[in-house]
Amino acid sequence: MSRKRKKGRTKAEVDQVISWLTGYGPKELEAQLEKQTDFETFFAKAPEMNPSRALIKGVVCGVRG
Repeated sequence: MSRKRKKGRTKAEVDQVISWLTGYGPKELEAQLEKQTDFETFFAKAPEMNPSRALIKGVVCGVRG
């Protein structure tokens, strides 16, 4: 059984959303996690922020879209 994260999401589900948002591939994302990159650097160095991110409505990680 896979591990669950907050709100009942698996790590794979969370990784998929982060990849969609930032353009990081699975290996790149794992490398950032291993380096314990801070959020500011993580997003500043994202390969390609998804232009559709502006369409997100509601709250994601406590930030209202």
